[in-house]
Amino acid sequence: MCLRQSVGWLILIFVLLPVLVAAAPLAERQALESGLTLLVASRRALPIVTIRVTVQAGSLWEPEGRAGLAYLTASLLTRGTTSRTAAQIDEAVDFIGASLSSGADRDSSDLDLTVLKKDLPIGLELLADVLLHPAFQEGEIARKVREIKAALRKRQEDPGEVALEAFNELVFGRHPYGRPLEGTDASLSAITRNDIVRFYRDYYTPERTIITVVGDVESKEIAGQLRALLKPWPKGTVTVERAGQPNPLQGGALVKKIDRSVTQASIILGHQGMRRDNPDFYAVTVMNYILGGGGSSSRLVERIREQKGWAYDVHSYFYPGLERGAFQVGLQTKNENAGPAVGEVLREVRRIRDQGVTDQELADAKAYLTGSFPLRLDTNSKLAGLISTVEYYKLGLDYADRYRTLIEAITKEEILRVARAYLTPDRYVLVVVADQARASLPE
Repeated sequence: MCLRQSVGWLILIFVLLPVLVAAAPLAERQALESGLTLLVASRRALPIVTIRVTVQAGSLWEPEGRAGLAYLTASLLTRGTTSRTAAQIDEAVDFIGASLSSGADRDSSDLDLTVLKKDLPIGLELLADVLLHPAFQEGEIARKVREIKAALRKRQEDPGEVALEAFNELVFGRHPYGRPLEGTDASLSAITRNDIVRFYRDYYTPERTIITVVGDVESKEIAGQLRALLKPWPKGTVTVERAGQPNPLQGGALVKKIDRSVTQASIILGHQGMRRDNPDFYAVTVMNYILGGGGSSSRLVERIREQKGWAYDVHSYFYPGLERGAFQVGLQTKNENAGPAVGEVLREVRRIRDQGVTDQELADAKAYLTGSFPLRLDTNSKLAGLISTVEYYKLGLDYADRYRTLIEAITKEEILRVARAYLTPDRYVLVVVADQARASLPE
């Protein structure tokens, strides 16, 4: 029986209990002798432990011409060690009803384990093995590369994915944020086992790593177990650098039209946004909720879906990272409505910059953002993810306590200020994947 089946009913009961955000740090932090940061949040309600290992080894650290190296390296961690084959790892994980996975994104790589408390020693031993002793066997590398290439080819059949890839390339250029995380057919073919081994050796080091543990554990207990298991892990011996800020967009609007035989146009409009450590993040969060991040209550949905009936879903996002991420508005609509829909998006962006927001909009946004925050803490997995993010971006372990205060303090004047600072309706990238003969679009 798998972990979800054996304790599913307990999780349901736990999730339905009232969630309280205590006036206390999200976790207890320890700096281990190796330089590794350990964060522990004890939760005794369920006999489950979730562990997230976060490493400074995202695509920001990839050398040019090796797009996908971070993702490939992370994906291969669980595909064999010096003492276990990939099949043996899978069997061991299944035997104890656990889950073990790895992956990478722009800013970091992650290794995740969820295990029943009674099987924690076995789970930790597996975790340490894949983290410290990956084999990176040629056969597994070739298999994973084929798998990724097939997924990339499949993605080209999705107009939304095609639009997003083109958008990122235009917004960020040669910066890693502008490349597909999984790489390209050409870059994957260029990656060798030596590249993978070198990337792992240089970036997977204890002083670049955060381990977050949430669940039925005590801090002292888990710290002792991890010290023993990770003792052989050597510190880094080389100085590493990551990509800096992406070059800002130049000039006015940049429009890219991609012709496809489709009935629905996929539209993405936006530009560079902000870093996660920007103090304006909270004002921008409230502003964006009102503009297009608030679902049915947002201005974009009200205008484009409710009033015009042009799209079922329209949304806006800011994707902050270690460097400036993207701001983007996305929607799908009939080819014939593509041009008018883009016009309405720009109209709403200009309106929030020119007129700001109303008292009621501001109050509703604050109520939702503060009221929904506890839902980010209602499972071990969510809490582990939040704690890891807070530590990685240096937001402070009192983040949960400060979040409500930070959101509540936002004023209409600040909304207007950040709208004018971080929205540029006269300097943007627009990508439209559509039947271009039927779509009326700006040049």
